[in-house]
Amino acid sequence: MQTATQAPPPLSDAELAVRIAAGDHQAFERLMRRYNRQLYRTARSILRDDTEAEDALQDAYLLAYRGMANFRGEANLSTWLTRIVINEAIGRARKNARRAEIIDLDGQVWAADDSQGGPMDYPADTEGPDQAALRAEARRLLERKIDALPNAFRTVFMLRALEEMTVEETADCLQIPEATVRSRYFRARGMLRESLAQEIDHAFDAAFSFDGARCDRIVARTLERIAGTPDDLPPSNG
Repeated sequence: MQTATQAPPPLSDAELAVRIAAGDHQAFERLMRRYNRQLYRTARSILRDDTEAEDALQDAYLLAYRGMANFRGEANLSTWLTRIVINEAIGRARKNARRAEIIDLDGQVWAADDSQGGPMDYPADTEGPDQAALRAEARRLLERKIDALPNAFRTVFMLRALEEMTVEETADCLQIPEATVRSRYFRARGMLRESLAQEIDHAFDAAFSFDGARCDRIVARTLERIAGTPDDLPPSNG
């Protein structure tokens, strides 16, 4: 009786690094697909532009490929790659004429901790078209609010909340103290929560809006019925 052939176990980061250093393009493709989302989000958190983030990630990948032989394993490969992406994104932002401020990942430190809350959870894609549209709009709103976070907090939030990195891993990637990671993450969550709450308050004010076209339409139709034949009027309760 023949048994089904089991797929080989995935290569570890260390094994991929060895193969990439030897010029294995397929191994590098595996590595890129493994970390594409994490590294793109990291670049995007700094540059706040989809195209710029893609370009920065591609340049960072080239640097990583050429420098893979120098990777000694002192840190995780994912951390090493994230550092390269961060440096590339910061350098690109500094050279970008559209940005007036130089990105500063060592900005103001807030005295707090991130003891409250953990990674953000997102529901599974099981909703219908209407729910999917609402979820897409909610995602775009969240992305805009994350983009609006101050530079010093945005990347910490992306690594901690979206990529679910630990405090230690985030501190290692950004080369900042763990206490700073905790304080910035806590502060970023607070700012994001406050910003979203304000957006919801505005939405409540605008919900079931009765001014403008709707108001005019109801008034006009009512006046038309009053001026019409008696048969068009509702029966009196008196």
